[in-house]
Amino acid sequence: MQSASAKATDTAALERLGGATLQIVHDLKNQLNGLKLYATFLRKRLDRDDQPQDERETLAKLISGLDRAAKDLTALVRYARPLELHKQPGVDIKQIITNVITEAAERETGGLPKAVIASHFEGDSFVGEFDPSALSEAIKAITDDVRATISRKDPQPISITVRAGEANQTAIEWRGGRFNLRNGALGQGGGAIHTELAAKIIEAHGGNLACHNDVIQVSLPISNE
Repeated sequence: MQSASAKATDTAALERLGGATLQIVHDLKNQLNGLKLYATFLRKRLDRDDQPQDERETLAKLISGLDRAAKDLTALVRYARPLELHKQPGVDIKQIITNVITEAAERETGGLPKAVIASHFEGDSFVGEFDPSALSEAIKAITDDVRATISRKDPQPISITVRAGEANQTAIEWRGGRFNLRNGALGQGGGAIHTELAAKIIEAHGGNLACHNDVIQVSLPISNE
């Protein structure tokens, strides 16, 4: 059995390792973003010089991969750091979801393709005291996690349903993704880092997140005033 001093030494060593790893991840993210800028410049030049289509498609795939990798590293850094919430009253969940859907439908983000997302709001008011920036990040992270499970060859529409729950709670559900293809279960160390980050943000707002094979469910407290 380890002595108290030996355990303290191990804990300190792990903390130093964690800090060093986080710094490496942060540096890698910056390097990937730099490579993406160079690749984007080359793609514009290929388009301008009317280079062969296969070369342009290859470069586009490279940029998409760099974008996804940088996005994953950003989420990892965010997850490892303490959350600092700046809550304010009157934040509308409906507006946040509408903005996320608009962005996903209009352009590729994080290496993910445009997505067809249908929203269903079963009620008129879904207002609570939230940090609008953090909650937007969480909703977007979950939506992107769902987008990542959609087959590019046979894309299926995603649906987000929002309804009033019990005891001043709002229930949000994502359907349409092939969640069984995700690497591990949420909360067991194997879930997608973006949804893990979203769960951390949602729990800090007094809510909870659960992921199943056919649906992701979120519950958040609201005031509906």
